[in-house]
Amino acid sequence: PLVKLSKINYMINIDMLGRMDTVKNALIVNGTGTSPNWDASLNKLKIDTNEIHIVRSESGVGASDHTSFYLKDIPVLHFFSGQHVDYHKPSDDAWKINYEGMDKSIDVIKQVVRDNNKKKKIPFTKTKEVEMKSSKWKVSLGIMPDYAFEGSGLRIDGVTEDKPASKAGLLAGDIVTKMGETIVTDIYTYMKVLSKLNEGDVLDVTVVREGKEVVKSVTF
Repeated sequence: PLVKLSKINYMINIDMLGRMDTVKNALIVNGTGTSPNWDASLNKLKIDTNEIHIVRSESGVGASDHTSFYLKDIPVLHFFSGQHVDYHKPSDDAWKINYEGMDKSIDVIKQVVRDNNKKKKIPFTKTKEVEMKSSKWKVSLGIMPDYAFEGSGLRIDGVTEDKPASKAGLLAGDIVTKMGETIVTDIYTYMKVLSKLNEGDVLDVTVVREGKEVVKSVTF
């Protein structure tokens, strides 16, 4: 590396911050378990909780740049405004940016950085999902997870047309609670199930829809 790892105190990853949902007002903060400092800093934020809602995830592993630092035992925080229908598409135009939400998010990041720059070496802790770094997926369900969902299960934020979820009749708003014999408690159990599947596999997927359980047979 160009800089000695020993000189890096912590890493802040600002990723896709401009599309905060105007209803949920959720700022997703991943990596809070990579140092005991993070929860302490987030707990004393000066924010209007009606205008911005902090959703925390402990894992230091994810599909973004902070993972490389975490795997070198460097504390990380990943700030993310969540997926949306234009995610990684040409339709993600500048006029769709939520500038007010982005401004509030940047204020949160500034508060966390200021608080921790007053301190010396930030302590590092490993998170329980570190084993997910080795998972590989041969199939896709074809959904956008709701990363701001804080209940048990995996809430579907969007369904991609002509993918397994769409063909099976899964809908945005469904909460996945079981895949085959595995109880889905969060996005990590969901990803573990996906990592074991092959193209052509058929699996019963149980979702909660409008308070009722619905079972759909999904062909991957």
